[in-house]
Amino acid sequence: MEIIIINSPNKVVTQKIKDFLEPLKVPFELKSESKKDEVYDPEFVKMVLKRSANAKKGKVTEINPKDVWGSIGLK
Repeated sequence: MEIIIINSPNKVVTQKIKDFLEPLKVPFELKSESKKDEVYDPEFVKMVLKRSANAKKGKVTEINPKDVWGSIGLK
């Protein structure tokens, strides 16, 4: 078995490629890079969105670059 990777520029080209491969009974997989859920772990996305919402509400921790450890209460 050999693997061929094709980066289709749009849905029209993708459909033409599918139409070509189906009668030949060539198995293929479609993967979309445009879906955020496929690119990032869902738990990570959930965490980032939660932190973003907290930041909009003003729930943030300010860090003093001259005293990083003291700013986060670890000094």
